[in-house]
Amino acid sequence: MKLRDAVIDIGPLRISREFRLVFTARLISIFGLGFALVALPLQVYSATQSSVLVAVVSAVNGVSIFGGTLVGGVLADRYSRRALIVSGRAAAALAFSGLALNALWAQSGGGSASFAVICVCAALNGFVGTFSTVALQAVVPGLLPRERLPAAGALLALTGQLGSIAAPALSGAIVAVWGFAAVFGITAAVSALATGLVLLLPPLPPAGGDAAEGRGMAGAAVEGMRFAARHRTVGPLLLLGFVQLLFATPYVLIPEFTDTVLHAGETAAGLLYSASACGAVLASLSSGWTRRARRSGALLLTAVACCGLAAAGFGAAPHLALAAAALAALGFAEIVEEILRFALLQSHTPDALRGRVNSVWTAQNTVGGGLGALMLGALAPLIGAGAAVMAGGAVTVALVAVLAAAFPGLRAAVASGAGGPDSGADAEAAGGGNDARRPAVDAADPADPAQQSSDGQGLRS
Repeated sequence: MKLRDAVIDIGPLRISREFRLVFTARLISIFGLGFALVALPLQVYSATQSSVLVAVVSAVNGVSIFGGTLVGGVLADRYSRRALIVSGRAAAALAFSGLALNALWAQSGGGSASFAVICVCAALNGFVGTFSTVALQAVVPGLLPRERLPAAGALLALTGQLGSIAAPALSGAIVAVWGFAAVFGITAAVSALATGLVLLLPPLPPAGGDAAEGRGMAGAAVEGMRFAARHRTVGPLLLLGFVQLLFATPYVLIPEFTDTVLHAGETAAGLLYSASACGAVLASLSSGWTRRARRSGALLLTAVACCGLAAAGFGAAPHLALAAAALAALGFAEIVEEILRFALLQSHTPDALRGRVNSVWTAQNTVGGGLGALMLGALAPLIGAGAAVMAGGAVTVALVAVLAAAFPGLRAAVASGAGGPDSGADAEAAGGGNDARRPAVDAADPADPAQQSSDGQGLRS
């Protein structure tokens, strides 16, 4: 295999102006959110000296994200997705401006920052800001040919990893030098810049949006859930992801594991968190092979099983180096799983339902990660942190085997080339009709085979 075939495929950025805009806006937004992710809990604790109130703000944000995900999914299948992305980024800019003013008032001698203002801004950003997340996921498949979806998933995953590594460190440094107002002010400006970039996109209406408007909000949401539950590929995809979130995400136990098993301190814990992030970045940068993957479903099952094995290896590690290696492997496998699942989910979901199905995916990530952390946290005092993580990894591998046997459609699913075996059925199931719109690609790369769809219909499933 040539090196260029292994490294991350930047073809989507080269052939599609619209995807370049989406990618850049997402990268900018994630860096801004990374700043806030560190600054917000620090500000709450600084103002209240209460970890309970830090948890309250986190809960407010989580509930708002969950609600915004479900509502945003329905709206993304009815109205202009560009408008939803703009509204989400504009709401984020407004929320962070409020946080900046609140912090500036406190830094100017007005007293402590208002906890109520913090909660309101967190709720606004969580609820309306999530609209942009769901709409962005739904819009990407319409900007690129089907063959480019794995590469697009890798590029979007890379933006998240780069933001999670660089932004927190920068945020802490800015807080130390200029205070919380500066961090939130920068985040507000970054959100406004992302809004301006999104305004350069075309309206991006969903296919079948007129039909979706005839249903109530609840009915439309139920329709999306029903499609996901009944589809022989989409339903198992979501179930498989939920298994991985529940049982193979041991990050909540890193502090306890470092203390009770490795007998090390905060520096070692920081290295373990970094190891996972480094593995994830390496997976994104070496993801070029996913474009040529012919059995995406089988590879996805393998990746999730590897997540379980890596988690179990972490739980069994007696030394820091082995624990770091296991977490790096876990981060690598998680990103491979994310890339393949993104490509499969978008390939097998009709455009008329992508907003709602992606909202289910996003809500699942919010709920599944929290439930998994709660479960492992409750199990650790009973059997120990290492044993709890090993048990979670073993359960993951076992359930992957069960799902592989129970859902042959998932094993056979493909995300590239001419499409999955049931792609035509997907379009009919959504009532999307025969959408002949082509993906938006630049004419600057006419020799690129990805610009030529085998059915002349771009990404229609």
